[in-house]
Amino acid sequence: MSALQDILGQISSVVWGPFVLIPLLLFTGVFLTVRLRLLQFRVLFHALWLALFRRKEFRSSEGDISHYQALSTALAATVGVGNIAGAALAIGAGGPGALFWMWVVGLVGMATKYSEALLGVKFRRKDAHGEQSGGPMFYLRRGLPGGLGLVLGGAFAVFGAIASFGIGNGTQANTVAQQLESVWAVPDWVTGLLLVVLAGAVIIGGIKSIGRFAAAVVPIMVVLYIALTLLVLVVNAGALPGALALVFTEAFTGASAAGGLLGSALLFAIQQGVARGIFSNESGLGTGGIAAASAKTDQPVRQAMVSMTQTFIDTIIVVTMTCMVIIVTGAWQAQDAEDGSLLTSQAVSDGLSTLSPALAPVGAYSIAIAVAVFAFTTIVGWSYYGERCIDFLIGRKGVLPFRIVFVAVVFVGATVPLDLIWSFSDIANGLMALPNLVGLLLLSGVVVAETKRYFANPDWKNPEAQLPKVYESET
Repeated sequence: MSALQDILGQISSVVWGPFVLIPLLLFTGVFLTVRLRLLQFRVLFHALWLALFRRKEFRSSEGDISHYQALSTALAATVGVGNIAGAALAIGAGGPGALFWMWVVGLVGMATKYSEALLGVKFRRKDAHGEQSGGPMFYLRRGLPGGLGLVLGGAFAVFGAIASFGIGNGTQANTVAQQLESVWAVPDWVTGLLLVVLAGAVIIGGIKSIGRFAAAVVPIMVVLYIALTLLVLVVNAGALPGALALVFTEAFTGASAAGGLLGSALLFAIQQGVARGIFSNESGLGTGGIAAASAKTDQPVRQAMVSMTQTFIDTIIVVTMTCMVIIVTGAWQAQDAEDGSLLTSQAVSDGLSTLSPALAPVGAYSIAIAVAVFAFTTIVGWSYYGERCIDFLIGRKGVLPFRIVFVAVVFVGATVPLDLIWSFSDIANGLMALPNLVGLLLLSGVVVAETKRYFANPDWKNPEAQLPKVYESET
């Protein structure tokens, strides 16, 4: 097992090294941000208003679920272990400066997520059961010429199906098992069985079942988690200025909990921030386009604005809260912080104990529950991403078998060593992102053209206005 871990670690270090995925992710985000003229900043408040307060205006349009349910499904898939364990690992290994690079990934990633969602809706089609199917595999295949689109679309679908068992399954189940065993001494096989039963109950029903579940659970879990971490920050408000100073200074000097020379520590902080940032918000992976394609809308730009708020909520709000709690309490300096969720748990416990020592156990229990709920919703959301990739590769006949295997693998994920699962997930994420990022760059002209057409209409801010339909979905 150690030999396999070493091999996966070497592959991951190449994929997420300084010469492959990290510069491509940042370049794509900056390139799209410039081409869209800082759109994610210009229309952010309008996008948040559409996402959170205008939930019913698209119900007469084509699609399977409301745009709010589509956003909730995307949040369900991203607000998970990456926000609690992944972010904590980035800070624990790369130091406070890693948070700065997660912010960078999040801010430029909003333009990437916007583009993915726009293309996902524009190039979606109906599958054999009449459900909308879209995402990078479709906009690469149909938007790019000849063999190039076929190769890139097929590559994404293959890597996406594989990745769904890592980022969306194994890491989630494994972290839940670790937490429940640590806090309540629950055997990992018991956790695995429970997750299998619960996941099966939601996943087998397909996207409509997933959308209803996500819309009901995700807002509650996000608000409660933010309230918990905000309480810790308020109680330790005196340490906030120093914590923020660490984030900015160490983003460019490169101190880390693991130590190391200045140059290597700086590179490691950037690597950790970008890798864990993308693990958290998935901007660049292409999954945002899959969720957006299921929404009831005939306006790709409007759905894209809604979808990009997922990255803002996930990284700029939730990840920031996790990281600041870890930095403020000093938990990031723990030298044995190998499990990110336990590091977050310790930080919350330490933070609450400042208010009252009796509250320390509350932190451990709260994070254990948060991890379980976050991870479960991620498993549910990623099952949909994986099945859409399978539908692209072999057709609708492969969807039900995929759902059954996906649910069964949850049990395996709960009982496999954590390091192995994380390494596998990092590699799978990278291999998914590569064809998608190339496609986004090549299709950026389509994104810009659709965006200009939409905003040229004087009624674009009015969700009740009957704007011209700007695309036709294909059966």
